[in-house]
Amino acid sequence: QVRLVESGGGLVQTGGSLRLSCAASGFTFSSYTMGWFRQVPGKEREIVARASWSNGVTDYADSVKGRFAISRDNAKNTVYLQMNSLKPEDTAVYYCAARAKFTNSYNYWGQGTQVTISS
Repeated sequence: QVRLVESGGGLVQTGGSLRLSCAASGFTFSSYTMGWFRQVPGKEREIVARASWSNGVTDYADSVKGRFAISRDNAKNTVYLQMNSLKPEDTAVYYCAARAKFTNSYNYWGQGTQVTISS
């Protein structure tokens, strides 16, 4: 049974930090690119960051570059999103997702964790 379980969301003030975690099980974690997405009601889900399965190469949405950092621990089947210098516009539900190597779509999704930044 595939599971992606996010944790670490919450309410913080502008300029604060949060660290999200996503624990994966039920699939070969090291063979999947892991991504963090976010969604605000009424808007499309957008990708925030991803870490490649092959070499851990990361990339980010322009809106979070320099503030967010994605990392993965293949030994623990966990992916993290360190979020610093948070802004009210970062408020969203954050989801982690897994994409199998050599595919173009994300196969598995977590249930999401709410991140709220107060101004």
